[in-house]
Amino acid sequence: MRVLLQRSLLSSVVVDQKTVGEIQKGLVIFVGFTYNDTIEDIRKMVHKIIHLRIFDDEKGIMNRSILDVEGEILSVSQFTLYANTEKGRRPSYIEALKSEEAKLLYDAFNKELENTGLHIETGIFGSEMLVHIQNDGPITIALESEKKYE
Repeated sequence: MRVLLQRSLLSSVVVDQKTVGEIQKGLVIFVGFTYNDTIEDIRKMVHKIIHLRIFDDEKGIMNRSILDVEGEILSVSQFTLYANTEKGRRPSYIEALKSEEAKLLYDAFNKELENTGLHIETGIFGSEMLVHIQNDGPITIALESEKKYE
């Protein structure tokens, strides 16, 4: 599983000219899945995300988690996180999990996020989406499940 986090002040997802998800202060999470990803990987990743101290404290130091600031999360499926550009000019997505299986893991990922008690919004899996992000900082962090987080 690959995740790209962006700290955000205001973000939304639009599908067919309709806003389907919108958050204020929090995180935009792009998530993609590959063949060896498991529910346990999802649990560990969500634990890492919600405890990651990337929000400013009263001294302006990144020392608070999304839980501490009671932020919101906008979760967006993103198979292109598994783009392989080593050969040629057209990315290969062979490492990305097939759509039906990826949707099951994406739904499980969002359920695990909801279980944290934070407000969660999502895009629509498999849709063409316009994602509007007011990146705060800018802070952007990449995480991978192959790296076992504590």
